[in-house]
Amino acid sequence: MAQQTATRPPAPDVRPWPALFALCLGFFMILVDTTIVTVATPAIISDLHADVNSVVWVTSAYLLAYAVPVLITGRLGDRYGPKNLYLVGLTVFTLASLWCGLTTSIEMLIAARVLQGLGAGILTPQTMAVITRIFAAERRGQAMALWGATAGVATLVGPILGGILVDLAGWQWIFFINVPVGIAAFVMAWRLVPKLSTHSHRFDWLGVALSGVGMFFLVFGIQQGHQYDWNGWVIASIVGGLVVLGVFIYWQSKNTAEPLVPLRLFTDRNFSVSNVAISTMSFSATSMGFPLMLWAQLVRGLSPTDAALLMVPMALTSIVMAPIVGRFTDRVHPRLLCGLGFAVTSASLFWLASVLGATTPYWQIMVPMALLGVGMSGIWAPLAATATRNLPMDLAGAGSGVYNATRQVGAVLGSAAIAVLIDARLAAQLPGLSAGSSEGGGGKLPAALHVPFSTAMSQSMLLPAAMMLVGLASVMFFVTPRHMVRTPQPAPAPDPAAVTA
Repeated sequence: MAQQTATRPPAPDVRPWPALFALCLGFFMILVDTTIVTVATPAIISDLHADVNSVVWVTSAYLLAYAVPVLITGRLGDRYGPKNLYLVGLTVFTLASLWCGLTTSIEMLIAARVLQGLGAGILTPQTMAVITRIFAAERRGQAMALWGATAGVATLVGPILGGILVDLAGWQWIFFINVPVGIAAFVMAWRLVPKLSTHSHRFDWLGVALSGVGMFFLVFGIQQGHQYDWNGWVIASIVGGLVVLGVFIYWQSKNTAEPLVPLRLFTDRNFSVSNVAISTMSFSATSMGFPLMLWAQLVRGLSPTDAALLMVPMALTSIVMAPIVGRFTDRVHPRLLCGLGFAVTSASLFWLASVLGATTPYWQIMVPMALLGVGMSGIWAPLAATATRNLPMDLAGAGSGVYNATRQVGAVLGSAAIAVLIDARLAAQLPGLSAGSSEGGGGKLPAALHVPFSTAMSQSMLLPAAMMLVGLASVMFFVTPRHMVRTPQPAPAPDPAAVTA
């Protein structure tokens, strides 16, 4: 009975587009907070009398609390209703934002960021699950285009908005700004997002424990690896996390009652391929900003806000291309659309790496950045639409949780990998200098160091460019989505009179 209810199309009175706009407002807010703190780091250090490592945890704690629960909260949305979980997550996030702005110690700020990340982890899977359930498969591409553009643009807006707020009002306002936005998002979601059917089955508590512990140790180890020089306990954390996740997968295969992550999700090839591809996309989107921002601030002497403005062309072209790509997403094979997106994105990053020099004019940076936005618009939305297109409605929450968990792990891997590579390239170009020591010194590097430092950043940019080629290879394995498969019409029966004649 639950299955029949789950696969029933949306009721005629459901207005999917207003609901989508309401969901995207909250989704945009929580994604902005993944990057907004970076620009405020010096101000937080000064005001709270904290050290650099402690302030790094302001971001790490948020990402960790965000990544760990998404597998669980996606499934909770199936059981208790995605709208209810969305509103709970939004409330937790908004209240935690207020706490962040009111804190007077670095310890309390980290604790508030943990709560904020938990709210984000509750909210995120529900947005994708609701889209899957209120839009028909043949119209889902346009909806996912807006969702994907929201994800892409939010990661770019964070540093820009953060710089403006810190300069005008202080670091506390990067959190206070979430309070009115959160209230508006809550009211909109309460009124516009429909209540959807739930599935009252037994909950996999052993799966919850195994997935939570495994994700925690894996993400924690990856996040802290660079800071602690990949020592024994870091490696033990990563290996332990992988082992526990292996036990989790084994348990899911044996649990015939109600697994947290039904492994039949992965019998859909497009879902499996989309998870591989989104991890490479998230890896590159997270890692590409580090060498560019270091180059802009330490070689060219730009302020954090001015450096972030170099990403505006990418944001603008992403916004312009989102509705265009959305129209094609429902009609064009995802292998072609995502393949072009990954190819253009990779080419843009290789182009950016090739021109990143000590005296490069800004326009030579902004042109490939604009092209990068075009390429990314062909990835975020089509991947999300393709991942969920063939899934039955009762698996919408579970599929959304897996997809978002994969995306978050890709981001954590990207930030860890690029930090290691930047240090390695600086050691080769400038022995004795590291990214950490450069940032700690603040200001602009001496002119004699501009060329080798730029070379190190250029070489580091090759990592996200190469990872895009991995994504390109993965999407070549997409198969035709079901809504594009035309059922052959039976041949008309012969006319008996004509046969007799």
